[in-house]
Amino acid sequence: MSNSFEFKAELRDDTGKGASRRLRHAGLVPGIIYGAHQDPVMITMPHNELVHNLENEAFYSHVLGIKLGRKKEKVILKDLQRHPSKPFVMHADFLRIDEKEALRVHVPLHFINEAGAPGVKAGGRISHTLTDVEVSCLPKDLPEFIEVDMAAMEVGQALHLSDLVLPKNVEIPALAQDASHDLSVVSIHAARVSTEEDETVEAEGGDEAEE
Repeated sequence: MSNSFEFKAELRDDTGKGASRRLRHAGLVPGIIYGAHQDPVMITMPHNELVHNLENEAFYSHVLGIKLGRKKEKVILKDLQRHPSKPFVMHADFLRIDEKEALRVHVPLHFINEAGAPGVKAGGRISHTLTDVEVSCLPKDLPEFIEVDMAAMEVGQALHLSDLVLPKNVEIPALAQDASHDLSVVSIHAARVSTEEDETVEAEGGDEAEE
């Protein structure tokens, strides 16, 4: 991975809605670190620093380093609670990793060669069904993203999860289930062509509306 994320956090003892509200007013975000067969740890981190990191797509699918005093926890971001109407992060959950245990993480999909796809050149429209996919792998093999190459796609064609080219030692858990879980990722469909009959119907509808 090309990106590296490390930031500082502080341990916290006080819990509850009142304590969390006071932390947010002080520009801090309450959070928790859990997993890897260890006790959960309650933490706080600067809101602005966390938001700055969240602007980078790789932050969501990267092994992160959280410094707690002299100790550093290796984690992945598992969940975020955002304010429903304001640009604030209310709470953050981090999953502690074990280098020997496989992770299940959603990673973003990067679509390449869209403009050059034969179906697009023929006037087709692209429909993205998925923007990320859940993968399973060891922490050292976790990809920041998975590329979806559309260079050969024709009108009427779709790429499914089983068509994705995965990095070494990375799997898609959904494909271990039945065929119904082999979801469509992206497709190219024919653009709707307006016919003379359609235009007549639209015109008549407009006239009726005016009357």
